[in-house]
Parts: sequence; C-alpha cells; structure tokens
Amino acid sequence: MSPVREHIAKGHVSPRRDVPASIARPEYVGRAVATEWTGGDVHSAETIERIRESAKIAAGALQEVGRHVAPGVTTDELDRIGHEYVLDHGAYPSTLGYPGAAGRPPFPKALCTSVNEVICHGIPDSTVIYDGDIVKVDITAYKNDVHGDNCGSFIAGEGSAEAKQLVEVTHEAMMRGIKAARVGREVNIIGRVIEKYAQRFGYESVRNYTGHGVGPAFHTGLIIPHYDAAPMHDDVIEPGMVFTVEPMLCMGSQDSSEWDDGWTVVTNDRSWVAQFEHTIVITEEGAEVLTLP
Repeated sequence: MSPVREHIAKGHVSPRRDVPASIARPEYVGRAVATEWTGGDVHSAETIERIRESAKIAAGALQEVGRHVAPGVTTDELDRIGHEYVLDHGAYPSTLGYPGAAGRPPFPKALCTSVNEVICHGIPDSTVIYDGDIVKVDITAYKNDVHGDNCGSFIAGEGSAEAKQLVEVTHEAMMRGIKAARVGREVNIIGRVIEKYAQRFGYESVRNYTGHGVGPAFHTGLIIPHYDAAPMHDDVIEPGMVFTVEPMLCMGSQDSSEWDDGWTVVTNDRSWVAQFEHTIVITEEGAEVLTLP
C-alpha cells in the first residue's frame, strides 16, 4: 500500500552543489541584493535571440527533471538532475544563490520543487515524493548575460481525478493568458483572462506571486498579475517585451503563509496548487513562447 501524505514538512537540505568557475554567474550571486534593473522590458532582436537560447536550455531542463518525477524520488534528486542539465549546457541555474528578502539566506538550490500545498519557492531537500503528489518544478537558466524562466506541474504516478483536473486547467489558463497578451493591451488583461477561466472550476488564482519581466535581469520590476488587477498594472504591451506568465491555481483558498526558511510558501488551508510558466516575447502577431525545448 502506498504511504498516505498528510502535509508537506521541511526535510534536510543537502550542501550547495558546485558550479565550475568557467560558467558565468549572474551579478547577484554572492551579494545581499540583486542590482535594480533600469533597462526596461523591450529588448533588441539580438538580446531576444540570447534570451531564446537561455529559455531553450531552461525548457530542456524542465522536461528532463519532469521525466524523473516519480514516487520514491526525493526533491533533492530532482535538483541534482536539473543542476547538472543546466551546467552541461554551459548555463548557470539562476535560482542558485539568488538573494532572499532582507536578513534571509539566498536560495540554496538550482530549482524550486513545490509539492501539493506548497504554492511556490519550495527548497529541494530530503522530502520523498509520494504517489499522486503534484510536484511543481521551477527552473531558470542564465547564459550569455540573460535568463530564461519556466515551470511545470508533474503528477507522480497515477494521481487523482481532482489533481489531474487542476493541472490541466492551470496549463490551459496559462495558455489563454499568453494568447491574450497582444500589442496595445494592458498587461492586466492576462490576469483577467486567467482568473475568469479558473473561476469556472472553483479555483482561486494566487495574487501575492506574479509573472515578471525577464531577460538581462532575473526580475526586471514589471509585474504580470494572474487576477483581474485593473486599473492597476496598466503597463501597455509593446513589441519586443519579454516577460513570464506563470499562474498558480488553488483547489481551495489562495491565502498563504511563508515558512521560516524565508522561501517556502504554503496555502493556509493546505489546499493543493498547480503552476505552469512560460517566458514569452511579444511580436506584432501576438505572443511567442520562448521556453520550448
């Protein structure tokens, strides 16, 4: 008989994995805070091509890690797989050493593994994946001075009908949000579309964690909400803009709390969550997904 999971609890975090000196680090590694980005969110064709390469690496890493999500595997093993994949492609895993909030430690791993009621920023550790768990894997690659960011939700083993529906709806919500991202519209249209679709199934869309501008900076300051935030977040979508769309949908309430590790965020009612994320670039014809393997 498969073990029954009550709730996710902190496990043991292994030592930080090495990165060869030959692989370039983002500017924030080893610093208390990341440098504030002031370069805007519209990028040149040359920069977009560099982002495309980093995004492709991140997408390949996500696909490779997802293949290993299975009962009995630890989230630390998933981190090892993702870490090695990114390094093997000449890139740096962007979350490794990313500065925490004031007074909190930097993120210690190459990817986030957020299981079941963990909304986001779960730290890979000795936690063993159970049959039926939803495992969110968020991984970003940095190469040639730019980042590519993505996330996927994987069900370990067979999974329940409820878990499968949550994962399917969350992916569709992301894709609908991406489709809504067109030149001349405000970015809040993305969240409006996502939230309306989620509500059809009784799901809540997380408000405290958003999509963001990405490229030369991991987070540029541009906010992409996944709920109807109008009239706030009224940045107008322009050709050449690069940002993430990454909805997190909850079976129950999206109200959340952060663990004392300074990173892990869980739903207060312990309801399960799914998340998907793509990095996209805006063209005159619509949004192009960059995080494809």
